[in-house]
Amino acid sequence: MDTVDIQLDKVKLRRTLLKKRQSISFSEWREKSDRICTQLQASILSTQTKTILAYFSFRQEPDLSPLFADTKYQWGFPRCVGNSLSWHIWTSADSVQINSYGISEPHPDAPTIDPSEVDLILVPSVACDRQGYRLGYGGGYYDRLLSSPEWANKPTVGILFDFAFLPQLPTEKWDKPLQAISTETKFIIYP
Repeated sequence: MDTVDIQLDKVKLRRTLLKKRQSISFSEWREKSDRICTQLQASILSTQTKTILAYFSFRQEPDLSPLFADTKYQWGFPRCVGNSLSWHIWTSADSVQINSYGISEPHPDAPTIDPSEVDLILVPSVACDRQGYRLGYGGGYYDRLLSSPEWANKPTVGILFDFAFLPQLPTEKWDKPLQAISTETKFIIYP
C-alpha cells in the first residue's frame, strides 16, 4: 500500500470514528470519561509521576478534567504555535482561551514546561491499535512532538473509547507507537 492509499484510509477511518464519537449521548460520554479517569488513577497516577501533559477535551474526546484538580501533579497543556505544540503549566484556578481551531488552551503568558520536567504524556487519540499505533486528527502535531529528541523517550498513554481500539491501523514510516493506552475498560502497556 502506498502513502496516498494509507492517507485516504486514515481520512476515511478518522471521519467514521469521529462521527461515531460525536453520536454518543452526553451521559454515556460522561460515564465513559469518568471510567477512563478511574483507569488512569488506578494504573499510573499512583506512581512517582509529578508532571503530566494532558489536553482539554474537544469534539467529545474523553474528558480528563476530573483529574486536573489533583494538585499533587503539575499539569501541562498544549498551545498550538505554528505547526508545533508549546506546553504550559495550568491549574484549575487558571482561565483558558479558545484558539483558532476552537480548542481551549492556556494563555500565552502561562509558564512553559521544559521537556526534562515531564514524566508522562496523555495523548488524545481518534483511535489506537493493538500495536500501540495512534490515529490522530491529521495535523501531525503529536507525531512531530514524539519524534523530536527531547520528547521521544517520554512515557505516552493514548486516551480513547473502547470502540476506537482497533486490531490494526494503517501506518506510515514516521508513525511512532505509544507505550500504553487507556479506555473505559482497559489499560494496556505495550512491551
